Amino acid sequence: MPFGTRLHAAIAARGQLCVGIDPHAGLLHDWGLGDDVAGLERFALTATEAIAPHAGVVKPQSAFYERFGSRGVAVLERVVATAREAGALVLLDVKRGDIGSTSQAYADAYLDPASPLAADAVTASPFLGFGSLDPMVETARRHGAGLFVLALTSNKEGPEVQHAVAADGRSVAGTMLDHLRALNDGATPLGSFGPVVGATIGATGEDLDVNGPILAPGFGAQGGTAADLRRIFKAAARSVLPSSSRDVLRLGPDPRALADAVRRTNDEIARVLGS
Repeated sequence: MPFGTRLHAAIAARGQLCVGIDPHAGLLHDWGLGDDVAGLERFALTATEAIAPHAGVVKPQSAFYERFGSRGVAVLERVVATAREAGALVLLDVKRGDIGSTSQAYADAYLDPASPLAADAVTASPFLGFGSLDPMVETARRHGAGLFVLALTSNKEGPEVQHAVAADGRSVAGTMLDHLRALNDGATPLGSFGPVVGATIGATGEDLDVNGPILAPGFGAQGGTAADLRRIFKAAARSVLPSSSRDVLRLGPDPRALADAVRRTNDEIARVLGS
């Protein structure tokens, strides 16, 4: 079953919120844990076990696990498996981007079910040219996985690349959106390929509806609100995955508080968007 179809069902059943399982050193400290592999494991698995039964999508940020080396990656494997066992889709935030056989190797690592790190979808960078992602696109299609491609991020450095205009008059971001729209052409109820667009971004002048999901980081602690989702994404707002990490995780290590935060936030998003 294509990722877009599975995601559409997950949103209907569990809501739109995507929860980041991001073990920042500061959060480990706030939970009373050491900034070591034992603390990482306790934090990540406690959060996943509390959140994954209630969230449609969880998004571990790979870097926070990789910084502990192979033992940290082993914890990430357990997080992926635990979340999927609880019925959540896993969006692995890796932002990989390369060419040829290296791009294929990344696809095999994160999208092939034979890999211990296989997720339902990954984030990717298209700034070596969108065609550099072809191995990831093809592997995602083969295994019913998804891809979220950087397009309009809200970091202050992003516009120097994303807002640049090519010879055909299209912005780089607009070109990325066009490619995604083409990949999702004819897909129902939702395509499997979407952009990453910041939840705190201003007016874009771009058509953000690509007939696919949209990952919107920056929701919650970074300032993005449900009203912003409606303002920025308009008709496509119900296909948006607003992503929040700290706003939820700061309530740990109490599992009930973590679960309640997911349910409460999803209720607020549904109320504002009328979904």
